[in-house]
Amino acid sequence: MSTHGVIIAGAGQAGCSAAVKLRNLGYERPITLIGDEPHPPYQRPPLSKAYLLGDLPRERLFLRPETYYREYQITLRLNEPVTGISAASRTIGCGTETLPYDHLILATGAAPRRLPGELGGRLPGTYTIRSMADIDAIAPEFEPGRRLVIAGGGYIGLEVAAVAAKLNLEVTLIEAAPRILQRVAAPETAAFFRELHRSNGVRILEDTQLARVTGSGRATGVELAGGEVIAADFVVFGIGVTPETSLAAKAGLAVENGICTDARGRSSDPHIWAAGDCASLPFRGSRIRLESVGNAIDQAEVIAANIAGIPTVYDPKPWFWSDQYDVKLQIAGLNAGYDSTVTRAAPDGGVSVWYYRENTLIAADAMNDPRAYMIAKRLIDAGKSASPDLVGDPGSDLRTLLKT
Repeated sequence: MSTHGVIIAGAGQAGCSAAVKLRNLGYERPITLIGDEPHPPYQRPPLSKAYLLGDLPRERLFLRPETYYREYQITLRLNEPVTGISAASRTIGCGTETLPYDHLILATGAAPRRLPGELGGRLPGTYTIRSMADIDAIAPEFEPGRRLVIAGGGYIGLEVAAVAAKLNLEVTLIEAAPRILQRVAAPETAAFFRELHRSNGVRILEDTQLARVTGSGRATGVELAGGEVIAADFVVFGIGVTPETSLAAKAGLAVENGICTDARGRSSDPHIWAAGDCASLPFRGSRIRLESVGNAIDQAEVIAANIAGIPTVYDPKPWFWSDQYDVKLQIAGLNAGYDSTVTRAAPDGGVSVWYYRENTLIAADAMNDPRAYMIAKRLIDAGKSASPDLVGDPGSDLRTLLKT
């Protein structure tokens, strides 16, 4: 029996979760966790919120103390990206070494998009929000009175706008689509957050194309497609991410908006698995990629169980969240393909938007309404629905839905 063990390429949430779960399940062979950053595995969601605000010290970002990895004999190789995979020989390149594996888990994550370099996307003074290094580099820019332009009206862009507004910067957010959150939320949810940001002084320009970043030695602003120039002291790109699939593609693995996996997390090679933002997985007759902490953990733990000899199928239960100002957004389910929505106001000022497809509940957005989120999530996870009329009646008790 081979004793090469498991190599995990990617020391983020998914990679760490896989390593920890393997040891918790009694896996005794070597585990090597390889990351291209100098830090041990850490949380990413707080980066664009509490860490950027300075409310969360670096030490609290780390998922485990470094002593944990030594105690459980998980070899950490940091600041050493994997340079290649030979599926035929079951080896990877790492630095100047060639390392053999019994199982390889790809947890390589995703890379943030920028404007092309010829359009100023690489100028000093332009930033993305993805890693601890990104936040450490951008944090000194957040001084009161400075001008920030954010490209992208998704959750990352809105979270950065909220931090900047709280720190008294002058913020302009530009969204190319007809409205913010176009790809991920209903108009009702978008309207809630549009009003929230505008009430906090953020200028939002929707249906507006960004032509280029202006400046030569450093970004000085942005030029819009119509020719208007907006001055800025720095620019943040929040225009989505691209899954890191180059290693997989060069190794001959199937790739389709991520590394293709089956319901157990296995790639097209029986000894290579993939988890987290880099992986695409089967879901309700199609193939999706879920960018969330919950998915990274759950998918990684399913892979660990299968490697440990416990046949396990991954049944995704999607959930997400975002913090902006004093609003906590909690999202249950996936709203893709919805054909109607119901908006419900809570007595304490919260609000929720419930998504239906052919009168079946498929997702819900809850803004400062944890009860609505909890009930919607339990219903969706159980494969149950909820009457749109009952949900839309502010006098109804949602708890009765759980008894049906």
